[in-house]
Amino acid sequence: MNINELLNSGAGQQIVANISQQFGLDQSQAASAVQAALPMILGGLGRNAQNEQGAESLNNALAQHDPSVLDNVQGFFGNASSAQNEGSKILGHIFGDKVSTVENGVAQSSGISMAKIGPIIAMLAPLVMSYLNKQKQSNNVTQSGGLGDLIGGLAGSMGGGNTSQGGGLIGMVTGFLDKDKDGNVIDDIMGMFGKK
Repeated sequence: MNINELLNSGAGQQIVANISQQFGLDQSQAASAVQAALPMILGGLGRNAQNEQGAESLNNALAQHDPSVLDNVQGFFGNASSAQNEGSKILGHIFGDKVSTVENGVAQSSGISMAKIGPIIAMLAPLVMSYLNKQKQSNNVTQSGGLGDLIGGLAGSMGGGNTSQGGGLIGMVTGFLDKDKDGNVIDDIMGMFGKK
């Protein structure tokens, strides 16, 4: 399974439905936010896993995220404030001082206000971690060094990337963060899904 399949799965549809309900968005707005945010989070994790220390740190963090959360998305969203707090910490680890850059880019691309997009991205972060832990287990990735390749495969399969580092997606996210670009690159990331 790649992250595109997650978005189109029953769990992905429940995530969109819950975001729609919780933040007062219509389904298409919620879908746009999720489609922009999930690849950014995954790409950021992939970027961090490209060095040994980052991969080890991510490997340790994944152990704290139960993959079965994806089987009970409704229950996860039932504890929104806790999920947002946890997500904010995760985003801080992934993006450092660039969290607002990511939020701004996703807000521009999805047309959703910054006031809503920050909490939405924060709620998605623990779900991405649970998803990644599930993929790690099902692919028998036991070494932290294999995480970069795993994320590269999950991300690269979206954008047709063919490198072990995730091809287009991780490179796009890295470029976006390093250059403080406007939201245009996120439009490209959303374009990987064939919808905008």
